[in-house]
Amino acid sequence: MSKILIVEDEVAIADLEKDYLELSGFEVEVENEGMTGLARALAEDFDLFILDLMLPGIDGFEICKQIRERKNTPILMVSAKKDDIDKIRGLGLGADDYVTKPFSPSELVARVKAHMARYERLVGSNVVENDIIEIRGIKIDKTARRVWINGEEKQFTTKEFDLLTFLAENPNHVYTKEELFREIWEMESIGDIATVTVHIKKIREKVEVDTSKPQYIETIWGVGYRFKV
Repeated sequence: MSKILIVEDEVAIADLEKDYLELSGFEVEVENEGMTGLARALAEDFDLFILDLMLPGIDGFEICKQIRERKNTPILMVSAKKDDIDKIRGLGLGADDYVTKPFSPSELVARVKAHMARYERLVGSNVVENDIIEIRGIKIDKTARRVWINGEEKQFTTKEFDLLTFLAENPNHVYTKEELFREIWEMESIGDIATVTVHIKKIREKVEVDTSKPQYIETIWGVGYRFKV
């Protein structure tokens, strides 16, 4: 479900916009002050912003400017000001549309749908999906080099990430320490296989509930390690 943020200090108008958009299948959040609206716009993921021009704390122009510096999300500006100069300024700061009050709620919904559809087409034509590995609660985003364990993101060093990813991509295959060192460090071990042991220990501390009874990376005594699925 697409999520919209409305930043509007007139509660009655905000509620009207929210009701019509929710009836059209959107999830809607409302902020009545400029600063809190800006903070949420920058910190959270929304699919479209509806900004009133005149707001307490910070006006819609500045919010629009700061959002556009960070995000390409569609922005609709709403204002009682009908002057062309305000429209020109708003659009110049990166707003996708400018609606003057009073307006028809159905018109607003139609404009929201049109801009969201256009944005989705543009994004869909340019974005390549990330390469993701998911195994029993572990999610590895190879493209972004990020790892989540049961929904919680964990920080991995470069070699920890490479080692975990390699094992996860080759489940149930037993690798010797020498093979892992050669694969991840791209050189012969020459007595450095302890490095593999240390990295396996650090990975287990991040992915295993009980490191003494590993559920993911098993030690095959006398041989090496394998990723169990």
